[in-house]
Amino acid sequence: MKFVTFQKNDGDLRAGILVNNQIFDLHECSHGKLPLSLLRYIEDYQSYEQMLLDVLSAGEKTTGISLAEAQLVSPLPKPQSVRDFYAFLEHVKQARARRGLEVIPEWFRAPVFYFTNHLAVKGPGDVILFPENSKEWDYELEVACIIGKQGRNISREQAMEFVFGFCIMNDWSARDLQREEMKVGLGPAKGKDFATTLGPWIVTKNELSEQIAGDVLRASMTAKVNGKLLSSGNAGDMYFSFGELIEQASKDVTLYPGEVIGSGTVGSGCLLELGTEVHRWLETGDVVELEIEGLGVLRNSVG
Repeated sequence: MKFVTFQKNDGDLRAGILVNNQIFDLHECSHGKLPLSLLRYIEDYQSYEQMLLDVLSAGEKTTGISLAEAQLVSPLPKPQSVRDFYAFLEHVKQARARRGLEVIPEWFRAPVFYFTNHLAVKGPGDVILFPENSKEWDYELEVACIIGKQGRNISREQAMEFVFGFCIMNDWSARDLQREEMKVGLGPAKGKDFATTLGPWIVTKNELSEQIAGDVLRASMTAKVNGKLLSSGNAGDMYFSFGELIEQASKDVTLYPGEVIGSGTVGSGCLLELGTEVHRWLETGDVVELEIEGLGVLRNSVG
């Protein structure tokens, strides 16, 4: 299944399900039995899932909204948290090489992550505004999984049981700000604080079963700027699998439904890696399109 959040004409946000390019309001099509918000659905999806299947099989849907006419927002406008990992070795190699550095041995020992601003999440079609004091604007092509069940000290072997689904993630970066603040040794802050895009929908792991082998998602990934293909890779090239990311994130910590686990950037998946000899930094008016096999296209313009 594909789950979305969309804005109604009165401004209210509603959870919906995408079927044959039509969006159906979960609350309305269930006569008020299913929740208004997708986060609430995910938090108790084991209770709601059969109800949704029953409603859909019975054909008790209100008239759907055409996908082309719907005003989508991030499927999780305010996720519980966003942890972004650093799981693609090619990205690490190339990004560090641009700074004259090698990959440190500690990187291989365990996957590392940082927390980004979960209250600055944007959705498909949103205009992304970079910090005024930045000039080096960048996209980052990533895939994210959504936690669907509470758990602590989750093993890699169990990890996929705790995944609700996957979506595309763009970890926008102000590289000049990031470069300066990371000299302090704490991690990215204002260089990442302003926006992270999720969407255009969340695809349940069951729908991606042919692309999932164990705890590895295999999906081609591309990024275009103004229609020009710049980045390509595959989620299956992650050095650390999603199972390993979840295992690390849940060590001595409880994960909750609605938390987001980002993969980090796929190899070649950002302008920092490609260099200005391939493409300039982003500018006002640019359109960035991220596409991941099975997950759709996530499109944003830069303001």
